[in-house]
Amino acid sequence: MALLKILAVLAICLFVVVKLTERVGKERSMSQMQSLSKWILPLVGISLVLQLIYSMVG
Repeated sequence: MALLKILAVLAICLFVVVKLTERVGKERSMSQMQSLSKWILPLVGISLVLQLIYSMVG
């Protein structure tokens, strides 16, 4: 029962966050999107390496 309550709260929070970002979020130009996409894969790679190190040490 507690799991269902937690899932319900998370679903409501997700719904609220999506609606707020649709209203308040601003449109990004293509050049801004390209500059942001340059950072995504290196950051994912760094986080994977850090997680691997953390799991080997801990």
